[in-house]
Amino acid sequence: MIRHIVLFTWTDEATDEQKAAVAAGLAELPGLIPQIRAFTASADAGINQGNADFAVVADFDSEDDYLVYRDDPRHQAVIAERIKPILASRAAAQLRL
Repeated sequence: MIRHIVLFTWTDEATDEQKAAVAAGLAELPGLIPQIRAFTASADAGINQGNADFAVVADFDSEDDYLVYRDDPRHQAVIAERIKPILASRAAAQLRL
């Protein structure tokens, strides 16, 4: 199993509407990409200062399933159209479970 973890920090200029559009776009992906086994995408809870603004945790049965998700044009569209315009920084890791 592969667990994909991504942390995003938004630019200071990012609007609430843009942030909501990211969340909405990502929330659609589990219904569109059957290789996704589990998926959580959410804004940080704001408990600790210095955290990233938004996180995605997605599980896949195999590396091949992760690659299908990674390269899916609908996923790539969310990145290009909604995430990149407000992205200040990104960190990611793929874990073997």
